[in-house]
Amino acid sequence: YSCLFFQRDEDGSSVKSALSFDPTPDAQVLYKAMKGFGTDEQAIIDVLTKRSNAQRQQIARSFKEQFGKDLITSLQSELSGKFERLLVALMYPPFKYDAKELHDAVKGLGTSEGVIIEILASRTKVQIKEIIKAYKEEYGSNLEEDIKSDTTGYFEQILVCLLQGERDDPRCYVDSALVLQDAQALYAAGEKIRGTDEIQFITVLCTRSATHLLRVFDEYQKLANKSLEDSIRSETHGSLEDAMLAIVKCTRNIHAYFAERLYHALKGAGTRDGTLIRVIVSRSEIDLNLIKAEFLKIAGKSLSTMIVVSSSFGVWALLSLFCGEELSPARS
Repeated sequence: YSCLFFQRDEDGSSVKSALSFDPTPDAQVLYKAMKGFGTDEQAIIDVLTKRSNAQRQQIARSFKEQFGKDLITSLQSELSGKFERLLVALMYPPFKYDAKELHDAVKGLGTSEGVIIEILASRTKVQIKEIIKAYKEEYGSNLEEDIKSDTTGYFEQILVCLLQGERDDPRCYVDSALVLQDAQALYAAGEKIRGTDEIQFITVLCTRSATHLLRVFDEYQKLANKSLEDSIRSETHGSLEDAMLAIVKCTRNIHAYFAERLYHALKGAGTRDGTLIRVIVSRSEIDLNLIKAEFLKIAGKSLSTMIVVSSSFGVWALLSLFCGEELSPARS
C-alpha cells in the first residue's frame, strides 16, 4: 500500500505557474479590461487562467497597490452569474476558498450537506486545521460551532470528528493487530447485530490513517463477505451514509471520488455548476489530471467533452481550459 495517500500529486496538476511572471503588467491588463463601458472578459480569462493561485494573489496585491481597488470586488462588480462565481473562485487562496464554500453551505438557505461532506472527507488533518483558521479569520466565528448549529445526530458527530483532525498521518508501518481489531469492531457494530453502532463506524473511519483503513477494508471483506461500502449502505442512510461513503471512497481512490462528483454534477437534467467549479478550481493545482483519467473510465468520454455538452455557456469554455483543452464555441 502507498504511504502517500492524500499527498499532493505533482504530476497531476493541470495549472502551472507562468514563467517570467510579473504581476504589475497583469494587474494593468485586468484594470484596463474593467475600465469604462463594458468588460473585456477575454482579457480577464487570458490572465487569470494562465497563472497559478500564488501568482493570482500577487496580481491582486499589485492591483490594490496600483489602483487602490480590491480585485475580487472589482470582478464582482463587472461580472455576473456563474461566470462571476468561477472567476472569483480563482482569486481565493485555497484554504480561504474552502472556508468560503463551507460558510456558504452552512449559512445559506438550508444546509448543503454534500459540500460539507466533500470538503471535510477529502482534506488532510493539516489542511482542515488551516481551513478552520481561515474560517475564523474571514467570518469571525467557529466552524465547528456553526456546523453543530446546522446539523444534528450522528451526521453532526461524524462532521465534528472530521473537523477535530484526529486522523493519523499516513505511515508505511501499520499495526496488523489493530487492523484486525478495527475490522472485527466494524463487523460487530453492523452486520453481526440487529441495528447499528454508528459511533463505532465514526470512530474508526475518522481517526485512522488511509494506509491503515485500506487494510481494515480488506479484513472486513473477509469477515463479512461483503465490502464495507455495501455494509454502510445497508446499515445507514441519508447524510450519514453519504459522509461514511465519502471517507471510504477518498481512502480507496481520491481521484475516483472527485471524478464521480464531477460526473454526477454533469449528467442528467441541469448542471450542478457549484460542484463543477469547486472541484475543478480546488484540484487544478493538485491532481486534476489524475481526476480526468478516472473521469474517462467512469463516463466513457473526456471531462472537457462533457463540460461542453452539459455546462452553461461561458462557464464551459473557462472550465475546459482548466481541463487542459481550449475549446471554441463552434465546437459546442
